[in-house]
Amino acid sequence: MMPTLDSTLRYKPSTTTEKGLGRARDILLAARRLLASEGYAGLSMRRVAQDAGMSLSNVQHYYGSKEQLLEALLLYTMDEFQAKMDQIAVAMAGRPQVERFLSTVDMFLDEITEPVTHAIFFEIWALASRHPFASSLMGKMVGRERKAIYGLVRGLNPAIDDEEYMRRSVLIVAQVEGLMLFRLDRRARPEQFASVRASVHKVLLTLATVP
Repeated sequence: MMPTLDSTLRYKPSTTTEKGLGRARDILLAARRLLASEGYAGLSMRRVAQDAGMSLSNVQHYYGSKEQLLEALLLYTMDEFQAKMDQIAVAMAGRPQVERFLSTVDMFLDEITEPVTHAIFFEIWALASRHPFASSLMGKMVGRERKAIYGLVRGLNPAIDDEEYMRRSVLIVAQVEGLMLFRLDRRARPEQFASVRASVHKVLLTLATVP
């Protein structure tokens, strides 16, 4: 938790105590719930403070503006993704590279079909078409995803050079992110989700291994 929360406090110069990190996490979790349920229009610093059970000034001590709070929330979410990717890498050490790649794809599919995470990303995608700061945040998020995917697929087929793998990483990210439009529900419609996941595996394996 510590490194993840530290990365969200980029605008706060002072050293943050363990208690302070706990408050920062409470703020981000409250902001996550509000953004998912009310959208960006319903996300206000005052509402976040109320839901987190603290004063407005306390929230502003950690995140000075609504835009900084949204950036922190996205950083926090992406750091959680990275932590899960690291866990997969450790758990699958020694296993074939292609298996690690597909396990990571499955993790992303599980995450983007989780209702709260889906709602947050969907909202930020919509904001990106109207607000420069949201567009910049989305660009950073996609950039991190592309770099992560590149690290997973690079070298799967020696006939594909690094430059081509970078281009294919862009397409792989687009394929996975695009599934958010279909609002897949792995709990209510597990058979549909399993079928789509199998198709995604086939398409992404082709991108990752076929010259």
